Amino acid sequence: MSYVSAQQRYIQSLPKYLTLCEHNYVRALKLLPNERRIGQERKVQLGHSTFAVKVDDTAKYTTDISIKQEAGHLPSVKPLYLTVRMYHDAKVAEIVHHDFHQRIKPSYAYPNPNMHQKDEKYQLNAFLYDWLVACVENGRAVLNWDVNNGLV
Repeated sequence: MSYVSAQQRYIQSLPKYLTLCEHNYVRALKLLPNERRIGQERKVQLGHSTFAVKVDDTAKYTTDISIKQEAGHLPSVKPLYLTVRMYHDAKVAEIVHHDFHQRIKPSYAYPNPNMHQKDEKYQLNAFLYDWLVACVENGRAVLNWDVNNGLV
């Protein structure tokens, strides 16, 4: 007698995901540039790496920011690049693009041709949480002193 097991579809825990996105929102606010206009950016030094947090787009209820690793990446590893959408009415932030790829689906069938994990969207946002915590707790803002402007 042979048994065929029905493959269970991945179902994301919405309360767990929203809690993660709420934590990301609070920490992402701390890394935004003082002026939240399109094109403004803030540099963050974390260890030997430098990251740029740039405001890409703003609307009434949302802000899109990009996080790009500018220095300190290993030659064999692509530098970090994330696009994060902050929803100000719901006070959540989530990754919408990563490494210049298409939008991230909520879940993927497994196995799939691109070898995405079933819960890839959750894992990416959990990575964003860890990265934001590291930046807020251990990162340093890169200061650009303008000697000709009389600041020094």
